[in-house]
This record gives sequence, C-alpha cells and structure tokens, in this order.
Amino acid sequence: MKVRLNHKLNAYTLTEILIVLVIIGILILLALPNLMPLITKAKTTEAKLQLEHLAKLEQSYFYEHSKYSNDLSEIGFIQEKLTSDGRDGKANYKIEVTAASNNTFTAKATAVADFDGDGTYNVWQIDQEKNLKEITAD
Repeated sequence: MKVRLNHKLNAYTLTEILIVLVIIGILILLALPNLMPLITKAKTTEAKLQLEHLAKLEQSYFYEHSKYSNDLSEIGFIQEKLTSDGRDGKANYKIEVTAASNNTFTAKATAVADFDGDGTYNVWQIDQEKNLKEITAD
C-alpha cells in the first residue's frame, strides 16, 4: 500500500466555517424580536393552566367545607419550584390566593421573569366563577 503524503482532501477552511456561523448569528438576531411575542404567549399558557387547576381545587374544597381557602397546601395545590429559585426550578409563575371568603375567592399568577425584557411582569387572575383575565400584559 502506498502512502500519499501530498494528497489534498476536500474540506472547509476555518474561515469559511466562521463566516457561516456569523451569518447564522445575524439571522437569529434579526428573527428573535419577532419570536418574543410567541415565546411569551407560550409561557402564559402555564399561568392559565395552573390557575384553572387551582380553581378546580378551590371548588372541590368549597363543596366539602362550604367556604374557600386562602391556603394552597390546604386545598392540595403544590407550587412547582420557580425558575428564579435556582437550577431545578421549572415554573415561570408564582401562584397565590389573594382573597378567600365563604362565597368568593381570587387567585393570581405573577411571572417571576420578565419575558420580553421591558421591565413589566405578566400577571393573570382567576375567581370562583373561573373568570380568567390578564391583569398586566408583558
């Protein structure tokens, strides 16, 4: 078997690869502002689902005790670890019951992160009638 030392292989140079990476980076920077509303909308789904789950738990608690509770653990709601708490956190919203009485309750979900970087934190609210509304848009 003959060894060919002067044989050239067809390959990309380091300069060509770096140019392609720079072009991809520029395209991402151009597309990211257009995708931010979609990312925010996807994250707000978490708040809606958690508040609807909380409303069902409150309703079950009301059927048993004829009143609503402002204690999340009493109704069986477990708050997922927040992303602001460290590496293990997955939840983007802090859930809390803001008011509870014999006939009514309100709960809110407050974002722990500013999704689009404008300084406004997203807030959602639900009541005993399952009226879900966005209090502060992000």
